[in-house]
Amino acid sequence: FNDNNIKVFSLGGLGEVGKNMYVFEAGDEIIIIDSGTLFPDSSFGIDYIIPDYTYLKKNEHKIKAVFITHGHEDHIGGLPFLLRTVSIPKVYACGLALGLIKNKFREFANLDIPLAEFNDDSVYTYKHIEISFFRTNHSIPDSFGIALKTRLGYILHTGDFKFDFTPIGRQSDFHKLTTFSEKGVLLLLSDSTNAKVSKFSLSEKKVSGSLRNIFSQIQGRILIATFASNVHRLQQIVEASVACNRKIIVFGRSMEKNIRVGQSLNYINAPEGTFIKARELPHLPPNKITVLSTGSQGEPLAALSRMADGTHRQMKIISGDTIIFSSSAIPGNKESINRTINKLYRAGATVITNSPLTDTHTSGHASEEELKLMLVLTKPKYFVPIHGEYSMQKKHKDLAIQTDVKKENCFILENGEVLTISDKHAESTVRVPSGNIYIDSNNAIADGTIIKERRLLADDGMLSAIFTVSQKKQITEPSIVSRGFIYMKQSEDIVNKIKEKAKLLLDNYHSSHKVPNYSSVKGYIANELNTFIYELTERKPMIIPIIIEV
Repeated sequence: FNDNNIKVFSLGGLGEVGKNMYVFEAGDEIIIIDSGTLFPDSSFGIDYIIPDYTYLKKNEHKIKAVFITHGHEDHIGGLPFLLRTVSIPKVYACGLALGLIKNKFREFANLDIPLAEFNDDSVYTYKHIEISFFRTNHSIPDSFGIALKTRLGYILHTGDFKFDFTPIGRQSDFHKLTTFSEKGVLLLLSDSTNAKVSKFSLSEKKVSGSLRNIFSQIQGRILIATFASNVHRLQQIVEASVACNRKIIVFGRSMEKNIRVGQSLNYINAPEGTFIKARELPHLPPNKITVLSTGSQGEPLAALSRMADGTHRQMKIISGDTIIFSSSAIPGNKESINRTINKLYRAGATVITNSPLTDTHTSGHASEEELKLMLVLTKPKYFVPIHGEYSMQKKHKDLAIQTDVKKENCFILENGEVLTISDKHAESTVRVPSGNIYIDSNNAIADGTIIKERRLLADDGMLSAIFTVSQKKQITEPSIVSRGFIYMKQSEDIVNKIKEKAKLLLDNYHSSHKVPNYSSVKGYIANELNTFIYELTERKPMIIPIIIEV
């Protein structure tokens, strides 16, 4: 690392959708783009996952700033934990992202926030790197790509983007993209989320018209679930409700927060009296009510899921309700969404999801043709697909080769894998520490060993072998206790074999040791029983030997 070459690597966001954090190092300077979280597939008491900051902590004297592309949790959610761990001189964000970050930091006491705001024309010059910005379209306002000017040319990081030619808001900055191309793009890092989707992404304006049309045809209450961070969509829902003379009731903590931030920045505008309190719900006819809710991903504790279960304190699903899902399923969430939909139908509601006939949602990520357009506009020498699972990155690499980026100049990297760019070539030969850090509901770090133990208990359960000894002799047979491993009344043969093996192991230990050390023998018994039980059952429960001396 101690040379004049440029280093590019990720601590999160490669081979996964979330946890985005990209690091650029030139000389004695480090620039970081984004600091996000990843939601776990199975919680095991974990709320979310952040990157391992070991390398940044070790090299914090080199860090100049963190720049935020936009305000989604997978790009800003890790900031409080980064600032608790690493000394960061400045965090730069724009517009809505800045508002959401400030809102987030209210949950973390005694944390210094070195925040600053950039705009479209901002330029930050350091010794080896110059930072500028280009506006993009995404499913949240104030989304930017970031340009890093180095001695070898521009490095462009697209952030999350799509090309929407009729956006709700400002256009992508095509002029800047072509300008960078004319000056020479050394490396493009580009969003791969929808690389396997062939059609151009639907425009937000088409969704807006579709929602108005759907609202105008519904006579009962409308309950609409969407991503709380999709502020453009929230405004579309407000406009459709106002056009149909409906009042809006909001359920869900994150939805309420984001609406407040959106209103403060004039992204969400509604006539006075449009938003009402839940206590006013019984006093309005069904055709005058819109309920805006979290829970579009079937999250068990979200407002819509609790309504579907009948456990929400203020809202019950009734016959005649129409539930609209203005969202798409995040990978891994389809099953929980389907469970919620079935419960809503059972309660008597009608459910509308996104389809070619309804158009209740559009993606914020570029599809195959849009990704090729980005590649053609920027004409990079080197290319790294980011923000996506491996199959998405692989498809994106193929698209780059189709647009005449040399195959040997395309790199599918893993988290921690460093791309080193010199005057003559680029190569990946070294790694920095990377991995997952688990955060629990108290915003505290949960030890990785504990998570492994929880997974083991969930998969194979626990078995305890209890020994009673006196003067180096077992005075009773070992007792076996199983929790989540086997049903003991129906597995007497297995239990008896485990008892015999456990007794033999301790007897052998006593015969070979004059002075027993029962603290150390527990590990020996656990390992031997582990092997024995796997041969019997092909399962590996957590084994806890207990030795009682009398």
